[in-house]
Amino acid sequence: MSNQLRDSADVLHRLTMAGADGEGAGAVRGADPAAAAPTQTPPTAYGYGSNVVGDDQVHLLDYVKVLHKRRFSAITAFLLVFVSTAVYTFTARPIYESKVQILIEKENANVVSFKEVFEQNQVADDYYQTQYKILQSRALARRTLDALRLWDHPQFNPKGGEASFSLGALVTAPVRMLSAWVTPPPAVEPGGAAAGETAAQARAIDRLLGGLTVTPIRNSRLVDVKFASQYPALSSQVANALARAYIDQNLEFKFLSSKEASDWLGERLSEQRQKVEASEQALQRYREQTESVAFEDRQNIVVQKLADLNAAVTRAKTERIQKEATYNQMKALQADRTGLDTFPAILSNTFIQQQKGELAELQRQQAQLSEKLGPRHPDMVKIGLAINTAEQRIQGEIAKVVQAVRNEYLSAQAQEQSLMSALDQQKREALALNRKSIDYSALQRDAMSNRQIFESLMQRTKETGISGELKTSNIRVIDAAETPRRPASPNVAANLLLAFFGGLTLAVGIAFFFEYLDNRIKTPDEIKAHLGLPFLGLVPALFAKDLHDPLISKGVPANFSEAFRAVRTNVLFSSADEGPKVIVVTSAGPGEGKTLVASNLAVAMAQAAQRVLLMDADMRRPRVHSLFGIAQEPGLSNVLVGNAKPSDAVRITSVPGLWAMPAGMIPPNPAELLGSKRFKEFLGTLGQHFDCVIVDTPPVMAVTDSSIAAHVATGLIFVLGAEMTTRHTAQRAVEQLSHARPKFLGAILNRVDLQHQGYYYSQYYRREYAGYYTQGSTKLPAAS
Repeated sequence: MSNQLRDSADVLHRLTMAGADGEGAGAVRGADPAAAAPTQTPPTAYGYGSNVVGDDQVHLLDYVKVLHKRRFSAITAFLLVFVSTAVYTFTARPIYESKVQILIEKENANVVSFKEVFEQNQVADDYYQTQYKILQSRALARRTLDALRLWDHPQFNPKGGEASFSLGALVTAPVRMLSAWVTPPPAVEPGGAAAGETAAQARAIDRLLGGLTVTPIRNSRLVDVKFASQYPALSSQVANALARAYIDQNLEFKFLSSKEASDWLGERLSEQRQKVEASEQALQRYREQTESVAFEDRQNIVVQKLADLNAAVTRAKTERIQKEATYNQMKALQADRTGLDTFPAILSNTFIQQQKGELAELQRQQAQLSEKLGPRHPDMVKIGLAINTAEQRIQGEIAKVVQAVRNEYLSAQAQEQSLMSALDQQKREALALNRKSIDYSALQRDAMSNRQIFESLMQRTKETGISGELKTSNIRVIDAAETPRRPASPNVAANLLLAFFGGLTLAVGIAFFFEYLDNRIKTPDEIKAHLGLPFLGLVPALFAKDLHDPLISKGVPANFSEAFRAVRTNVLFSSADEGPKVIVVTSAGPGEGKTLVASNLAVAMAQAAQRVLLMDADMRRPRVHSLFGIAQEPGLSNVLVGNAKPSDAVRITSVPGLWAMPAGMIPPNPAELLGSKRFKEFLGTLGQHFDCVIVDTPPVMAVTDSSIAAHVATGLIFVLGAEMTTRHTAQRAVEQLSHARPKFLGAILNRVDLQHQGYYYSQYYRREYAGYYTQGSTKLPAAS
């Protein structure tokens, strides 16, 4: 203790001497004011002291942390959905549903033939859709209510006094009111109240249709008709009655269609009978006038003979063309002996081929004798005569063949001309007969057509009459509705399961939605990602029981003290510069704890055996003097205006190695005082007496004092309150400080709620650390 007093006295003495010599200027011991000028470097994204390694990859635990942090909002949303659904489920009036299953077969209209009724299996695609709409029609609903006499039933005509209170109805009342307000009133449907229904009847029909459900069974001709009601017996009665009314209505439609068709066919049949009689009488008169009783047979004979002659002419013409071509070819080859020999008629002539063989043999003998005998030798003359004779016989036979071919051609030509004459004569007879049969055919076709139409109408009239008497229907009830034994709704298990998963989904969605909307700085990674500043450490929040004296030298929680020791370590190693440090501490806005951080950082630096001065440069709302229990005046403002000496403004504190300079009298112009040359020189003087000077300045976004002080400091610490400052505000604050070109040592995340959000910050701090601090701490003996 005596050593501390001696050191304090020595510091105050030197400050007194410095103030006397130069009024606090930097002339003490030849101090150079420029030595206090900071190295101006822009902020870096990462630097020494970043004790949290950033990880861009998102892990599943990160989502779990968000859910844990927003657990109260999520649990509230979940309970709201689940409890509301449960209340509605257990208090809603039970609804019973009964089902009747109907088979609807395809059919055709009764006015077609029986063959089409039973064999044709194709109907329009909209047939079944039409039947479904008929099942939901107002006419069928009115018919059902009439059949059961349910117009005055409480289900369809409730009395005012019968309405009972229901908690489920109370829960769903706001939803119904909102739906009624948003949804426009329905228009009056055709066949509704405007078609003769009273208001009560229209409401009853609407209630019946509201509880009716028509559900086709896919890939089948079955239809489920369901009716929901508060009364079990009524649900089955209405479903069965609706099915019966639907079948009866279908039969009535068939009967009316058959009756209308029969009446229409009867009228047409009478008209057609008269037409048949008139056309047959006209045909008979024509027969008598033309005596054409066997006209049809005669016409058939003429036509057949014409066809035969036409075929004969075609064959004759073909034969004549072939023979003419053969004759012309042979006549063209008469001058060419070689070509004529190859003609088919010559080649097929046996006599000519035999003569050619003999001629060849004679020519061979002549050639052999010519080698021994002369041309005048009798044998040579004899063979020559034989050769000439053979050639003459061959030429004579060829001439006969040519003449035979010519004769065949002339015969075919004559035959063709004869047949052509006969064909022309037959054509004239046929045309004459056709001219006579034109009127006859017209009368015959008219009579036949009228007869066919008459017979068809008569057949359809009989079929329609028979089908109208049939009481069969293509619609049948497969399973009749039974009285339900348990309600269809509310389904307790399904509703609770749906409420559970719906509430869970809403809870998770709300948690992440709020987390997305919350753009406040919450974690060290966000400081580095959004501000580009090194992270110096996080400081846990102190609660009401710890706020009696929030200094680490006065019995605060161990984790709070250890947090500032970690910050102190990062600050000491954040710069390799030798010499005294002038560190400015500021924040973006008020209430983030920058004074508390500056004070405890000063205490931690002093506990590391450093001579530390804590200067309160917040001359607008000073707080350092109240934390250390010292007088506010004289202080920094008094020294800067010359009303006090530095030795009078510096106070000794209860922490060894720590001195404090309060703000002093609150001046009207704090920014001008901090930007004066006197303040810069004063900081240079303090650097000769202290290892570290920590300057507490006002918030950046409120005033410009921090930027002015940061310009002449050797380092700047930016304090952020966890979940207090938005990233945009913090970015604007850092941008404003950057204009002064300070050296950013880093940022401190203050007031971290580790007590309630411990799991959210488990990446940076665990509850077990506090126990480790407590168990590992030992009290050292006080220095003498």
